Amino acid sequence: MAKDLLLEIGLEEVPARFVRGAMDQLKEKMEKWLTDSRLAYGEVKAYATPRRLAVLVTELADKQEDVTEEVKGPSRKIAYDENGAWSKPAQGFARSQGVEPDSLFIREVGNVEYVFATKSSIGVETSSLLSEALPTLITSLSFPKNMRWGSYELKYIRPIRWLIALHGSEVVPFEITGVTTSNVTRGHRFLGNDTVVEQPSVYVERLLAEQVIVNVEERQKAIVAGIQSLSAERGWNIAVKDDLLEEVLFLVETPTVLTGSFDPLFLQIPQEVLITSMREHQRYFPVFDSEGTLLPYFVTVRNGDAASLDVVSRGNEKVLRARLSDAKFFYEEDKKLVIEDALAKLNNIVYHEELGTVADKVRRVRKVADRIAQHLRLDQSELEDISRTANICKFDLVSQMVYEFPELQGIMGEDYARKAGERESVAKAINEHYSPRNAGDRPAASLVGAIVGIADKLDTIAGCFSIGIIPTGSQDPYALRRQAAGIVSTLLAHELEITLTELFQIALDVQADRGLKREVYDINKDMHEFFALRIKNVLSEQAIRYDVVDAILGAGVQDIRRTVLKAHALQAVNTESGKLEFRPAVEAFNRVCNLAAKADSKQVDANLFADAAEGSLYEAWQQVHGKFLSASTQANMVEALSVLSSLSGPIVAFFEAVMVMAEDEALRRNRLALLALVADDVKQFADFSKLSG
Repeated sequence: MAKDLLLEIGLEEVPARFVRGAMDQLKEKMEKWLTDSRLAYGEVKAYATPRRLAVLVTELADKQEDVTEEVKGPSRKIAYDENGAWSKPAQGFARSQGVEPDSLFIREVGNVEYVFATKSSIGVETSSLLSEALPTLITSLSFPKNMRWGSYELKYIRPIRWLIALHGSEVVPFEITGVTTSNVTRGHRFLGNDTVVEQPSVYVERLLAEQVIVNVEERQKAIVAGIQSLSAERGWNIAVKDDLLEEVLFLVETPTVLTGSFDPLFLQIPQEVLITSMREHQRYFPVFDSEGTLLPYFVTVRNGDAASLDVVSRGNEKVLRARLSDAKFFYEEDKKLVIEDALAKLNNIVYHEELGTVADKVRRVRKVADRIAQHLRLDQSELEDISRTANICKFDLVSQMVYEFPELQGIMGEDYARKAGERESVAKAINEHYSPRNAGDRPAASLVGAIVGIADKLDTIAGCFSIGIIPTGSQDPYALRRQAAGIVSTLLAHELEITLTELFQIALDVQADRGLKREVYDINKDMHEFFALRIKNVLSEQAIRYDVVDAILGAGVQDIRRTVLKAHALQAVNTESGKLEFRPAVEAFNRVCNLAAKADSKQVDANLFADAAEGSLYEAWQQVHGKFLSASTQANMVEALSVLSSLSGPIVAFFEAVMVMAEDEALRRNRLALLALVADDVKQFADFSKLSG
């Protein structure tokens, strides 16, 4: 008879940002163990609050499934000795499978005969597996940060305070760090009590009675409903950011939404400062009117019921008042800051011990930005704006406001630059050059901000790669992947006519002024591979098929915009319905490229053509080549592929009419040279051999 299984890990409060990942990990590990253990079950439900991680397995089978399988052993030729009896290898195989040698049998696999054994495994009772499996599952959870407590060796996210392991109505006995399993859970720290869970099926209900909403989705619905109700009642627009909602969700066990206010005089401070102070430091949701203007109110979520909300609100207001008073003081002091004095202070801030100070970085960024702008042949006004923006883009790092609120770098720079009399285009670009700041952010809107942003990010990547700091696995302490993704998205957004090779050359030339620890060739190679992965991610996010992505990247990446356009063009013709029509072209291209690899020249002599098909292909290529280059230059990659595909017929006719690898060396070299010319255009578009099917 199937029973439910409940596992709950009771902890000291876990940092909110780690809870969901731990909950998902616990569920995944439980599902994997059940599958590996051949235990049938209904479903695995995961629950979490700041003080607990739990999984509930429904309809868990009482025992493992019985298994009978055939296992392959040694080949027949070594399975018998000279007397026709089972050899030592065969007998050893039988022992390893727990069967008698007499039960072995022979079966042919791929024209070779092998010894096989039929191995049966009788399912074990579930209850006998749990006492060993569950503690292993609990201690196998990994976290970004761990701690030790008492004299225990276990490193865990937070100290374990109670454990529930309930199979049906029976407690599964085991102990971790002095905590023994039971069927008792703990309610809300202040509003609830310890409570007995008689059966796993009543777990959610018992905790709800003790003021804990353990179901994550239900808790989120309660928070959102409370905010929406308050918004409708007051006529407010309450800004609910997903990341803040996620954090608040795992800060509370029983959420109650409440509101408070602050002195309207604080609205004289830039609203970004107020919003950052409320969101980042107090976990408050800011309130706006219908026009998007910040109002002197805030919304927060209490971990408790609705009792004495006025007292709680006043307490929150008092804390926020102190925060905003500090922000107001910092802002007033920063307004006295002279930009040139701030730039001088950057010489005292170390950016990296091998890459110099922040001032050194700024000087490099300016050089890179200037050279990119010159390459793009921008007008004089844009050149001046780019140079000035790059020169002062980091000055706000020495301001008191950014020191207190690092999230405001660039935002405060824009405000201070505007107040200092800088051109509006420059002030705006100081903020924009940090964009995109995260995966969901947009690139800089202005060309000035875009180019300075590319220069800044490119200097960071080139500098790190030049001293051997290259992301591996999940390690990326300098966020180089995000920086590269930002460059890619900015180049695409502004359709900038500059290749990766040109960008890398500019950045490495500037880096060379301080001396490079690695060879330029190696740095260049690593950077190209690094950016190719970022572009692969972009194409995958745009729903480009994996084989199309591989084919396009197989041609190499230089111009990012054209690479993306080529991928979309190739995907459009390489659909299930279009494959039959497109297949002859792919087969022709692949055959051309395979043979062209043997060419040692691209000099074609028309006088050596021995068959009309050779001349026809050469003439067709001459016509196509110009059209192909023209379409590629104009970034019309659909036309480029269409023109290229028109070579399919002449290529097929060529291969039907002539033997490429002719005995006559002159004929052979000339035909290979012709194929090499065609292959150059083909390979410039894609590596068609990587297309599936």
